[in-house]
Amino acid sequence: MAIARNAAAIVVVLVAAAGSPEGLRFDPGVTAVARAFRPAGVFAQSPTFGVGRAPTPEELKAIDIDVTPDGKGLVAGRGTAAAGKDVYTRRCETCHGPTGKEGPQDVLAGGQGSLATPRPQKTVGSYWPYATTLWDYIRRAMPFDHPSTMSIDDVYATTAYVLYLNGIVGERDVLNETTLPQINMPNRNGFTSDPRPDVGTPVRKKHPSRP
Repeated sequence: MAIARNAAAIVVVLVAAAGSPEGLRFDPGVTAVARAFRPAGVFAQSPTFGVGRAPTPEELKAIDIDVTPDGKGLVAGRGTAAAGKDVYTRRCETCHGPTGKEGPQDVLAGGQGSLATPRPQKTVGSYWPYATTLWDYIRRAMPFDHPSTMSIDDVYATTAYVLYLNGIVGERDVLNETTLPQINMPNRNGFTSDPRPDVGTPVRKKHPSRP
């Protein structure tokens, strides 16, 4: 058995070498079989094939655009619902309707107070817990036919207008990287901690009547 394992390890090394830039073909099927018999430590490091390069800081920055609920990752800019109405009409209304309720795609406005009813309506105003998530989603994915083409100020303005349609901000309230995270969404406290072990230990609040 030891001989078989060592032979398999040799095959793996030879096959990996065959995948080098010199032009010999790498056979993943043979490698998969050999892995089943490899002794511990043979694949401490994956083989390299001289393909690709490390991304530059500029390339990483271009895709590192996630925004957390507390606003970390927001880009400097500003917008109001008054300015966002025009942007929404030109770039959003076709899919979501003039007031965000007509569709034909996702309904954006209304539904507040409906989540505990037999017919809950999940909209930005009734369901989403953080306004920063709306900004992040619009910047990444909207409009549907030309995602990521809106200016930062237009993203802030459109976010403000959708929130305005839900009665959450005023028409001339200025949203920016400081004020947006401060918005308290109607369903902010409607979610519970994720109990899965890989997301961390949830913080449990003590009941007032318990020690």
